[in-house]
Amino acid sequence: QVQLVESGGGLVQAGGSLRLSCAASGSTFNINAMGWYRQAPGKQRELVARITNVGMTNYVDSVKGRFTISRDNAKNTMYLQMNNLQVEDTAAYYCNADSIYGKYWGQGTQVTVSS
Repeated sequence: QVQLVESGGGLVQAGGSLRLSCAASGSTFNINAMGWYRQAPGKQRELVARITNVGMTNYVDSVKGRFTISRDNAKNTMYLQMNNLQVEDTAAYYCNADSIYGKYWGQGTQVTVSS
């Protein structure tokens, strides 16, 4: 079993930056990849960024050039550096971990961007 705890969300003005963190605990040795999803009211949850155990990354087109996903394996922590935030980035952001047993989710952290 894997437990995930997100932090770092908050309120920021458009053009500002935030860094989200996701701390993993439990059977972390079974995690193959981790990612960040987001969900705004009335919208489907979407994959924002993903990183594999070997450091391969991918991003949804809308955040390319603005967001950077990274992992600190020694700390079992994943980060999402979000720069030049826009109002449309407002959503609840969820940490995800993929293991051979399935997907695990954090509780979510709210990001609100004001104009």
